[in-house]
Amino acid sequence: MMSVAAIRLTPGDNVAVCCRTVEPGERITVDGYELAITERVALGHKLAVMPLATGDKVIKYGMPIGSMTHDAPAGGWVHMHNMQSDYIPAHLRDAHGDHA
Repeated sequence: MMSVAAIRLTPGDNVAVCCRTVEPGERITVDGYELAITERVALGHKLAVMPLATGDKVIKYGMPIGSMTHDAPAGGWVHMHNMQSDYIPAHLRDAHGDHA
């Protein structure tokens, strides 16, 4: 029996988290979304469950965690090469003692 490939953490998420590494050409189903995997996505990484365009918010845990900097197709890898955190600058200021 094959293990679950990926899960959405909340129903409104537009990304899923891989429960195992998925490979290009593999077809998986995540909450009723039929996805054709477009590239290797490692365990724990995010996978688009619907097409995401540049500027779209990435929704995980039911909350926006960042914005797309490049398009990703459904079944595509979503990571720092095509998204940015909307929160890193605040964390960096805190890490350097700048609380302004």
